[in-house]
Amino acid sequence: MDSDIEPTSADEAKWVAVQRGWARGWRRLVLPVVFLAYLVYVGEAVAQFEHGAPAVAGYVILGVFVASYLGIVLQASGSSTSPFWTSWKFRALYGLLVASFVAELPFARATGFVMCLYVTVITVARLGSRAAPIVVVLALGALFIPVAIPSWHDSLSMAFDNVVPLAIPVVAIVTYSVVAVQRGNRALAEARAEVARLSAESERTRIARDLHDLLGHSLTSITLKAGLARRLGATDPRRSAEEIAAVEELSRQALVEVRAAVSSYREVTLAGELARGRELLRASGVAADFPTAAEAADAAHQELFGWAVREGITNVARHARATTCTVTLTASEVEIRDNGVGGHPSCGNGLAGLHERAAAAGAIVVAGPLNPRGWRLRVALGPAASAPV
Repeated sequence: MDSDIEPTSADEAKWVAVQRGWARGWRRLVLPVVFLAYLVYVGEAVAQFEHGAPAVAGYVILGVFVASYLGIVLQASGSSTSPFWTSWKFRALYGLLVASFVAELPFARATGFVMCLYVTVITVARLGSRAAPIVVVLALGALFIPVAIPSWHDSLSMAFDNVVPLAIPVVAIVTYSVVAVQRGNRALAEARAEVARLSAESERTRIARDLHDLLGHSLTSITLKAGLARRLGATDPRRSAEEIAAVEELSRQALVEVRAAVSSYREVTLAGELARGRELLRASGVAADFPTAAEAADAAHQELFGWAVREGITNVARHARATTCTVTLTASEVEIRDNGVGGHPSCGNGLAGLHERAAAAGAIVVAGPLNPRGWRLRVALGPAASAPV
């Protein structure tokens, strides 16, 4: 497993810790050392055919081969994407591996081709499917070279009995499959990490959008009511106190909504937004013509329509300088109109957030000025989305 892939949960972290533990220290030697057990046959062949100094030379060469193989395995650390595979260290160790194999053949004879299995593993791990010609050459060499050297006294049937010519392609296929699985696991881990990153980014975007919509509406209401309370302070203290109390209540409600938005428990309702909208427009001095109930809208669309009403009414209170505002509601459409100056921002963050919500629900958003004056915000779903505006 690559060391730069980080776990995304407690259970995955525990599993990653176990996997990385096996990739560190003496434990990563277990499988390579077990696989090296087949080189015992090479050592026995050296003892059978050579004695004295030649036998010692054969054992030394075999030791160099083992050291080269383990050096490659340890340096690679189980990662086929490691820079080691393209470094001079790999080329030096691989060259030493191949050279020691060739040098061992005069001492171990036909049995020395067992070392081809290890050369095959390293070659396939490095080259993948491009190693196929090399694997074929190694298999054919293990089959015909012993027969071609008379002093070895081997025949073609004996070469087949040796199993190595058949084992080489089998080992190549197994190695290729294992490497492919490892690469797939790494790709999966990277994909999971990317999904986690995109999820976090999406959540940050959602929170930013919701906070903008929630605070924009609430702070607009608080600002208007506080201004109204200030103007009424000298002439109508009782009414001014009521507005201050409303400001206090709006502040508490805004705090609750912000906490809920951050916790993903926030819920916007059409009925609630219509009620808040009436209160906001009343504080702004705008006459409101709203539906008497929210049941006219399809239940599945009420949250989206609630966001549309919130955005539309907030913009009327902020920008329109209107005297009237009308909300029209059907089963698949909501429209907010005013008779203001028509100077609403057409690309603000709130409207951008509404476009995102509408797109997710398969709806359209139409916003623009009216003639001779005013502004319209319309959200429509289904057949209403293609109706003339």
